[in-house]
Order: sequence, then structure tokens, then C-alpha cells
Amino acid sequence: MATNSDAINVAVVGFGYWGPNLVRNFMASSKYRVVAICDTSDPRLGRAASLYPSVRTTKELGDLLADPSIDLIACATPVSTHFPLGMAVLEAGKHLLLEKPMAMSTAETDALLARARERERRVFVDHTFVFTPAVQKMKELLRSGALGRPLYYDSTRINLGLFQHDVDVLWDLLPHDLSILDYLRDGELPQWISCQGATHYSKLADQAYVTLAYADGFIAHVHANWIAPVKIRQVLLCGDAKMLVYDENTVAEKLRVYDRGVEVTSEEDVYQRLVQYREGDMLAPRLDNYEALAVELGNVADSLRGGDAPVVDGETGHRVVKLLEAASDSLRDRGRPVWVS
Repeated sequence: MATNSDAINVAVVGFGYWGPNLVRNFMASSKYRVVAICDTSDPRLGRAASLYPSVRTTKELGDLLADPSIDLIACATPVSTHFPLGMAVLEAGKHLLLEKPMAMSTAETDALLARARERERRVFVDHTFVFTPAVQKMKELLRSGALGRPLYYDSTRINLGLFQHDVDVLWDLLPHDLSILDYLRDGELPQWISCQGATHYSKLADQAYVTLAYADGFIAHVHANWIAPVKIRQVLLCGDAKMLVYDENTVAEKLRVYDRGVEVTSEEDVYQRLVQYREGDMLAPRLDNYEALAVELGNVADSLRGGDAPVVDGETGHRVVKLLEAASDSLRDRGRPVWVS
């Protein structure tokens, strides 16, 4: 395997939607050397070969598994393939990077993590949003206490399409917010999760409303929708001191922090209690300008080289899948709260 002074030899499986982004960032990093690109589609492999003529292309996963020079294999393939591909990669003695979500069930994530421990290999999950400048700033504001006591997280993640063939809107869009919440809450699971949704065009839900409740009273709500006329990617994170809005679609001022809130008198009698609203300034903090995926892959490389704990690993992916399973159970039972922890 690669030493600390060597570039990490990586192969990418899947050159469809997300695979090209992985290859581009791997190629741009001095920490990696892209050895091969694998895909079952001749047109996609042809495109890969034209973009990266120095990189070997193949339709056979076995070519990668048998290559002793490859340290890490990144899989950007449909969710239903993550488990068999991941097990094959780990069995071959390679480190593994999986696109989100990690697998189709916690039984599969458990098996992947167990095999990784047996083979002494690392598992990473591509939850890119955790590394965005806005989410990093959100974490900083929470840690510093600038927001005060966290009250709620409210996310709208809607657009028209893209309909998936193997997962519903929950498993397609919800992992983004679940990974952000996992990061902001330091891996804490909610007490329970509830989900209501609808299926309009296929057997897979295309619209969902998810609520997560935490032990300290913090509550999160996510609206995920494939059939909205507009694309909205907006998060509200509010504390009792300040509140912020993260708008992914905005070019400037993606993050706005509002010095606004509610103040209540100390009167215990609810009829005499006075509620006042505090209206302060709005601040748009400066955010670093970088590609989140590049930072994420740099963190993966540093973890493999130095053995440091990664920001997002297989345990993170496991927790996200656990919540997706619970949300799916609740959806099937018309919104019944499912206890998680």
C-alpha cells in the first residue's frame, strides 16, 4: 500500500453522473494518482479515455481488484450496487469510498464495516455537503455559542426530478440533510423520526416530509420533493440568540446570520408572560472559496496516510442509513414516529 510520502493510487468505478467529478478532483490533487476508470458503458468509457488518455479504462471490476498497486477504489454507482461492490473491494484488500447513501440497509452497512475491520481497511462515504464552506461555518457558529441554545433545523430540498430507479426521494435527497445534522450534532442520533409522503408517478415515494426530535428539545424538519416546479436548497438553523439561513442556490451571501430572536419575561403565569421580539442586524460572513469535494478527498488521503480519524467515515454512513431505514418504516406506517435512540 502507499506510504506517507507516496501518492495514493486510486481507481474509480462508475463514470456517469458523479464519477467524473471524483476523477477530476482526484486528478487535480497531488495526494492521488488515478490508475484506472471502470464502467460497463462503452460511451462513458470512451468519454473517460478522451478526457484522461493517460488513465487505463476497463469494463471489468476484476481488473481493479487484482491490481496490487491500487490502494483505494471509489464507487460512484447506483445505491443497490454499493454492498456487493463494497464487499468485493474490501475482500481484495483495498480501501473503499462509497457514494451516498452507504448501502440499502443497516444490515449491509454492518457487514461492510465488519469486513473492513477484518481486512484492516478503511471505509469512507461521500457526504460532500459536510465539507462545504457554509456547513463548516454553521458548525463554527454552533461550537462558539454564537447562535445560543440550538432550537431547530428546517430544510427545503426540492426540485423537478431526477427520478431514480432504485431509491425513492428519501434515499436520494435526505442523506444530504442527515449527514449535515450528524456533523452539526457530533454524531448524536435523534430520539425518534417521523415521515409522511406520497407516491404519484411510480412505486417509489417522490415527496416526503421528515421530522427528527432530539433529547435536548432540538427538532429538525426536512421537505424532500422530486416534483416541485422550482429548485430550492435552503436551510434554517436557529438558536435562542441568533438565527441563520443557508441558501445553496445563491451566488453571493450563501449564509446569512440574523441577530433576531424571542425574549420572554420571567413571569410564570402564562397569562401575564410577555413575549418580545428582538430585531438586530444581519451579517453575511465571508466564506472560503473552494470545492467541497476536493477538501473531502484531501481529508480521505490524510486519513489513509496518517491514520487520523476522517470527518466522514463508515460509521457516519451507517448512522445515516439507520435514519433512512427508520424514516422509511415511518412512511410505510403513515407517519408513525419510529424510536431510534
